[in-house]
Amino acid sequence: MSPIKRLAAEWQKLRYYSELSEVGEIARRYFAMNAFDGILTITGVLAGSFAARVVEPAVIATTGLSTAAAMGISGLWGAALTETAERRRALNELEQATLSSLRGTQLAKASRFAIGVVALADALAPVISATLVLTPFFLAGELIDLRTAYLLAFGMAFAMLFALGAFLGAVARQNLVVAGLKTLSAGLLSLGFGLLLHPASL
Repeated sequence: MSPIKRLAAEWQKLRYYSELSEVGEIARRYFAMNAFDGILTITGVLAGSFAARVVEPAVIATTGLSTAAAMGISGLWGAALTETAERRRALNELEQATLSSLRGTQLAKASRFAIGVVALADALAPVISATLVLTPFFLAGELIDLRTAYLLAFGMAFAMLFALGAFLGAVARQNLVVAGLKTLSAGLLSLGFGLLLHPASL
């Protein structure tokens, strides 16, 4: 079998596992939820850094990336353990109902595939979203000043929150603007709380 045909066959198998395990909607929920958490967490970190007058871009970026990495590791382990428990429970119940072992079956393989997909979605979402928000601080000092980096980061965070809300609104077939404003309001609240911890920064 040629490499292209082998790749196509693997893709078809993964699609089959995805449909069999119904992992698509679950992974989408995990990704959206943890992207939201990642953006909000980094918004809080940046608000605290701004309020405390942190002026070193490297310190801000390192703190943010460390926070994002911790969230990613937490998401990976938490989702893997939770999804494994749920999938094993479902398989055990099905085995009891059918009085047969499902070990080595396509359903068992699809369950393992789903666990991996959900764990990756849970882990990557906060890391990707937080890193995007932190991007201006990688440029601070050489291309832009620190204050501009803060403004761009907050602007990017708010834009991403609104886009995420609009996406969820589209999934739920709701008003996209209203849905976007709902998630955006959480970011504004996080920023406001962080700044209020140090009123002199306002």
